[in-house]
Amino acid sequence: MSETKFSNLFVVMEDIEDARYVLKNIAMIKPKIRITLVNQWDDDKIGKDHENITIVHSDKLVSAHLYDQLPNVPLVAQNVGLGQGEIMEVHVPFGSSYAYRHVGSILQQKWKIAALYREGKQILPEDTTMIRPNDTLLILGQPIVLNGVYKAINKRIGLFPEPFGKNIYLILDLRHDKKDALLCLKQSIYLMEKVEDKELFVRILYPNDFDLIEELKTLESEHVTISISYENENVKSLIQKDIHEFDVGLVMNTIPAFEADDLKEILYDLKKLVFLFGDRLLYNIKNSVVLMSENEKMESISSTAFDISETLGLGLTLGDFNPEGDFESKKMIIDHYETLAHIFNMEVNIEQKVANPIRELSNMEDILQIAPFEKHLNTDSLRKLISNKVQDYLLTTNRHPKLLVPFAMT
Repeated sequence: MSETKFSNLFVVMEDIEDARYVLKNIAMIKPKIRITLVNQWDDDKIGKDHENITIVHSDKLVSAHLYDQLPNVPLVAQNVGLGQGEIMEVHVPFGSSYAYRHVGSILQQKWKIAALYREGKQILPEDTTMIRPNDTLLILGQPIVLNGVYKAINKRIGLFPEPFGKNIYLILDLRHDKKDALLCLKQSIYLMEKVEDKELFVRILYPNDFDLIEELKTLESEHVTISISYENENVKSLIQKDIHEFDVGLVMNTIPAFEADDLKEILYDLKKLVFLFGDRLLYNIKNSVVLMSENEKMESISSTAFDISETLGLGLTLGDFNPEGDFESKKMIIDHYETLAHIFNMEVNIEQKVANPIRELSNMEDILQIAPFEKHLNTDSLRKLISNKVQDYLLTTNRHPKLLVPFAMT
C-alpha cells in the first residue's frame, strides 16, 4: 500500500486481538489518518488511545434501527449534518395540537419546518400551508429543541394554550387597570384552574398603589407568581423576556394596556394568544362565538376555538351573518368546522342570517368572541361608523371578552 494514496481506513474485523494489532500498526505507519472502527465486542476501551478515530458500535446500530421501527417515535437523521439529531421526521397524529394549523401561525425559534409529506408527496411549506393529521414533518434545529417540538406535536388537543406555549401571563398596567386589577387577577386564576398543569405569571407595570399591590399579592400561590416592575424604561424587553422565560402561550390584559407601550405589536410578532377582558366576566361566559371572515383566517383559528370551548365547557357558534345573503362562498369553512366538531366530539352551532354581523354580535349575551389576531387592528372609533367589518370593532368596545388567535399571513 506504500504507493497507494488513501485518506480513510475502515477497520472491520471479527477478532478483537486482530483489530488491536491492526490499529497498532496503523499508528506506526500513518498516525494522523482518519480511522473508522466497527466495535462489535463488549470492550469500550479499544481505539480510545487513537487521536483521529470514529468508533461505530454495531449493537447500537442494530438497536437504533429497531427503535426506528417502533410506532410514535421521532426518526432522527444519523448520517446527515452533525448526526446528533438536528434533523428529525415527526408524524402528526389525529388530535395533535398542531393539526389544522397553518405553518405561519407557529413560532419557530431555533427550529424550522423544512418540508411536509402528505400522501406520498413532498410539500415545501409556505406560511399558509395547513398541517393536517397523518402529515409527516421534516424539522431542523437544535436537538434539544426538536425533542421538545416532537413532544408538543404528539400532545393531544385539549391542553390549551398549547402549542402557542404552556403557561398564562397576566399584564396589569396600573396606569389603566387600577380599578379592575383585582377582578382581572381573579379571572386569570379561574382560567388557570380550568386548564391542565399550567402556571399563571403576573407582571405588574407602573405600580402606583401599594395597598392594591399588597391585596393582589394575597392571591399568590404555588401556581400563581406575581412580579412587580419598578423600572419602567424598558417595558418591551421585560415583557419579551418574561414570555420566553416562562414559556407563555396566552397573554391576558385589558384593551387599554394592550394598546400601550407597543404591546400589541410585540405580541403579534411573538405569535401569542391574547385574551382581552370585557365587561362580561369570564366566570359567566356561556358560549364562544366565531364570526365568519376570510377563509384562511377561519381555518387558522378553528382548532383553538374548539380547544378553548372544550376547556371552559362552552358552546361554540360559527356565525355567518351576511347583509347580502352570500352564504354559498363560505360552504368550505362550514365543512371544515363540522369536521373538527367530529374530532373534538363537540357540537358546533352554525348560524346563517341575512344581517349586519356587528349588530348581531352586540345583541348576544355572555359570550367569548374568538377572532384572528391581525397586525393592524383599528382603534379609531370613528371608523366603525362607516365599517361593517368585525375587525374594525374589536378594540372599540369592552362589552364582550375576546380571544385573539395568531394566523398565517398570505
